[in-house]
Amino acid sequence: MVQLLPSILSADFSRLAEEIHAAERGGGTVIHIDIMDGHFVPNITVGPPVVASLRNVTERPLDCHLMIENPDRFVEEFARAGANWLGVHYEACRHLHRSLQLIAQNGMEPGVVINPATRVDLLIDILPMVHHVLVMTVNPGFGGQKFIDFSLDKIRRLAELRAELGLNFQIEVDGGVAHDTIGAVVQAGADLLVAGSAVYDSGDPERAARGLLEAAREAESRRNTQNFHRARAAAI
Repeated sequence: MVQLLPSILSADFSRLAEEIHAAERGGGTVIHIDIMDGHFVPNITVGPPVVASLRNVTERPLDCHLMIENPDRFVEEFARAGANWLGVHYEACRHLHRSLQLIAQNGMEPGVVINPATRVDLLIDILPMVHHVLVMTVNPGFGGQKFIDFSLDKIRRLAELRAELGLNFQIEVDGGVAHDTIGAVVQAGADLLVAGSAVYDSGDPERAARGLLEAAREAESRRNTQNFHRARAAAI
């Protein structure tokens, strides 16, 4: 079942706990936290101390997306802070296999993230190791950007590989997820939907989250029906 992951990058940091709880009431099941260092991406956000603070105000899994150089240096810190899922960029890891091993050894679910210009097939060898693959559908660094349309092909390719290889990793999407894109993203095969501006810029994150999740579930129902008919036709 598809899940909505509210991204706190777009939330009001002066009332962060309240903003998170509102999105949870709207159906948010995982809290997405963007970690930026001002080097790998041109922005600076939060680090392990904020993650530790959020761990005290929510029981939801914390999905930390590391947009930083040398992410291996900070894996243990994020584990101690209470992160549950930790995603690292293919483009930032010199030894990606070792990075994913390190995340798992520290008790977190490992994820790999790819920028818009990175091909999905570069990940084939490490797909058995990951809990999720995060497809960036905008260039990372800032919220509120326009969805990059060719990202849908990357989501479809990941869904194909998952089926071909008999794997069960989840497909996560981050960037430009809103009412006008969420249906296509789910139809393409996404499971985990990160939404920041679409949730928090509305002024009513509970209502916005609920509306996005309803649209996603409708698209998921259509996807499941289409997959059923395809499988049935192939069996005849």
